[in-house]
Amino acid sequence: MMFVDTHTHFYDPWLLPDAHQAIQRALDAGVGKMIQADVDSGERDALWELNDAYPGVLYPMLGLYPGSVNKDWRNELDLLPAYRGRGVVAIGEIGLDYHEGLEFKQEQKEALRAQMELAALWDLPVNFHLRDAWEDFFSVLADCAHLHLRGNLHCFSGSYELYERAQRYGDFSVGIGGVVTFKNASLAKTVERIPLEKILLETDAPYLAPVPYRGKRNESAYIPIIAEKVAEIKGLPLSEVENITTNNAIKLFGI
Repeated sequence: MMFVDTHTHFYDPWLLPDAHQAIQRALDAGVGKMIQADVDSGERDALWELNDAYPGVLYPMLGLYPGSVNKDWRNELDLLPAYRGRGVVAIGEIGLDYHEGLEFKQEQKEALRAQMELAALWDLPVNFHLRDAWEDFFSVLADCAHLHLRGNLHCFSGSYELYERAQRYGDFSVGIGGVVTFKNASLAKTVERIPLEKILLETDAPYLAPVPYRGKRNESAYIPIIAEKVAEIKGLPLSEVENITTNNAIKLFGI
């Protein structure tokens, strides 16, 4: 078996200078497949250049990150169809993020809805980024329940109740990353309750590195550290966590 990192950003300026070496370190660590989340058109060329260099290893998502949404968001979405035939495995990362302000709150909701409809049209899973916006997210999700979406809640750090609530509107897994290793993280209690069949492993590299690298640059090579923590929480062998989470990723993203 192998591990899968279901959310990473090798094209990020913090990671790009030695992205090829970082990819090799991940492969050496047993992370055989890595999915790059899209942000916006400004970094998309770098994303695709790396993906094209590592067929069968790197896979692309496609979407407009909520923090990149502004009054011109429709122009950004108009660019997406050109990439449909390039091996896109999910629409993401999309969602709502009110942490930095509410100036484009309405535009974020409209862009989210439009991209959820695109995911349904293309029969692709969604990858949700959510921060300080759960109630608005559930409002949009409820309105789109007829789309019968599947996907995952990226960088999940919410309660079991939030996870359970999401299931009313679609078939959603959770992305568990380095936060689960943080001391006194409440996420551990939530992970204990969520079925392993609904858990995906991710790094969100270069951000949110797990202990003992917390505060430093994150890499996909650290996925086994996250898996070890999940195995500890679940009281399961690491090999079982590796096997099940890898199969979860392969099934959801078709990789």
